[in-house]
Amino acid sequence: MKIKFTLNGKKTEADIKADTTLLNLVRDLGCYSVKCGCETSNCGLCTVFMNEKPVLSCSVLAARADGCKIDTLEGLQKEAEEIGTFIANQGAEQCGFCNPGMMMNIIAMLRENPEPSTEEILEYLSGNLCRCSGYEGQLRAVENYLKYRKEKGE
Repeated sequence: MKIKFTLNGKKTEADIKADTTLLNLVRDLGCYSVKCGCETSNCGLCTVFMNEKPVLSCSVLAARADGCKIDTLEGLQKEAEEIGTFIANQGAEQCGFCNPGMMMNIIAMLRENPEPSTEEILEYLSGNLCRCSGYEGQLRAVENYLKYRKEKGE
């Protein structure tokens, strides 16, 4: 089956099988930031934006992307760059495997709620499994990033 969609700002066509997941499709198209960590919709590593909303691409059939706008971290480099720096500065990227999914959810949080409380930050981070850290570094990174944005006047 042929589908048409926009991937990271580029009009794209793909010939897919009925059981192809969005995860496999975007990886086949070179978006390697999207990762498979669990195949059970529990780890957040496969998070992408579908029409501006975060979805777990391991549990979305690629056919649902027909006519949609799909963004991966590769397409959000500008937004992700500063956030990534704050994560690295807190030592919260130990192995780095979970970072793309974590950053996608942080971007989603900031788009929906530019001034989240600590509890709201933790709620957004809770959908991401990190096997290396205790999430304190990620929390500090987000809080420091928010403080930086406020001081910068954003």
